[in-house]
Amino acid sequence: MADETSTTPVRVRNRRGEGARLRHEIVAAAVELLDETGDESAITLRSVARRVGIAAPSIYRHFPDQPAIMLAVVRNAFTELDEQLGVAVDAAGEGARERLTALCRGYLDFAQAYPGRYRTMFGGLWAPDLNASSVTVEDMAALGQESIRRIVAALDGCVTAGCATSTDVSADAVALWLGLHGLAHQRAVSPSFPWPSDIAERVIDTLAHFTDEQGERDEQGE
Repeated sequence: MADETSTTPVRVRNRRGEGARLRHEIVAAAVELLDETGDESAITLRSVARRVGIAAPSIYRHFPDQPAIMLAVVRNAFTELDEQLGVAVDAAGEGARERLTALCRGYLDFAQAYPGRYRTMFGGLWAPDLNASSVTVEDMAALGQESIRRIVAALDGCVTAGCATSTDVSADAVALWLGLHGLAHQRAVSPSFPWPSDIAERVIDTLAHFTDEQGERDEQGE
């Protein structure tokens, strides 16, 4: 059996002032491990160090512990999700209903494209011990806030445009997110279930409190 260290890549040492490069490489290696295994427990100081090509103690210059690495991974994932939602909304045009629908579909697409990251972000699998790690309550509470704000803003736009009847936008945005999360999760764990082809539209239309499109057209005389 070959010595495990024989497969460790040899990393070129950073020049003075290039510490940020190593930090980025550590996080990128952790993301790769998560994508490959779908299991956050595969991300250890040793496995990340081996992937980067450094000694494990070198990580401590940038991250105090394994939960800090995971926090960076999850923060990156939320940033990527928010960017994907922004792209989806911008591509949808000016219609408020179309923009909210595109945002919701972008959310579901992200969950399907990156199942390991998504489960770690929302699946309750990663739960750092806040009493025994560098991760704080404030760190955890801040995760995902930008994406929630996007949903709130998009739903509020629908109410303003008259295509949604929500009377409590903040609460209904949370309910909509819960519906999207439930669908994303169940699709991942029950792939053989005979999902209706329009299940996403049913979830989105109901939880967004969209008005009836045909009724709107009739009122407009179309």
